[in-house]
Amino acid sequence: MATPRRDTRGIVGAADFLSRVDFRRPDAAEPLRAHVEHYWLIDWDLPEPYVSHVVPHPAVHIVFQRFEGQEPFVEVAGVQHGLFTQKLEGRGRVCGVKFRPGSFRPFAPDRPVSAWTGRRVLSPEVFPDTDLAAVLDPDDETARTAALDAFLLALDPRPDPQAELATTLVERARTDRGIRRVTELARSEGMSVRLLQRLFAGYVGVGPKWVILRYRIHEALERAESAQDKTDWAALAADLGYADQAHLVRDFTTTVGVPPTAYAAQGGGVG
Repeated sequence: MATPRRDTRGIVGAADFLSRVDFRRPDAAEPLRAHVEHYWLIDWDLPEPYVSHVVPHPAVHIVFQRFEGQEPFVEVAGVQHGLFTQKLEGRGRVCGVKFRPGSFRPFAPDRPVSAWTGRRVLSPEVFPDTDLAAVLDPDDETARTAALDAFLLALDPRPDPQAELATTLVERARTDRGIRRVTELARSEGMSVRLLQRLFAGYVGVGPKWVILRYRIHEALERAESAQDKTDWAALAADLGYADQAHLVRDFTTTVGVPPTAYAAQGGGVG
């Protein structure tokens, strides 16, 4: 299993975001690491509202949340197709679980992961007896991490070879620059495109084409964040497998909201 990335890939305007909140990514307990990429803990105390933006990964999250003036809650957040936007104001806290793409279903095996896609479902529908205070009350990071471990271990996920295969294939799509098309990903595992699509619907929540394209956008976003290196967008488009620069610009603009050059000129923000 690959080591989780320790970058900020997917966070729009990452430097600005990290200057405003306390953001950490502790590891899950060893028995959970085959399923959980990392936890993510955010605390904020803001003098004025701030809107965060994330280009989502093909991952399901369980998120414990406390916003000022609201009752705390926990939700399952399926894979989101578009830009994820969250307004932060006053004081608040979020403790999230980011599952490895393909690895959530053992925790909720009764439905395909595609049933969660685009949805944010409050916990009474899924995990009715969740102890919110155990996760959200401690100021100590270690205590919060231990509470998340205990919550997930109590769900007793069963081994699932199909989940392991789906996770492996998503990781291959992320890391193997030679895979630019669905047919190439299917061929790498010796399976048909139709079988690959069924696997992704059941265990990832989005299709393999979406996954490949999304990781291209993450790469382009990371390059745009460091635009002082005078990124050659045409060369990057070719490197990422696009037919031309116009296709990269179109996908980037549709996903992030502004073209890559404008995003870079704004210092890695969406305005």
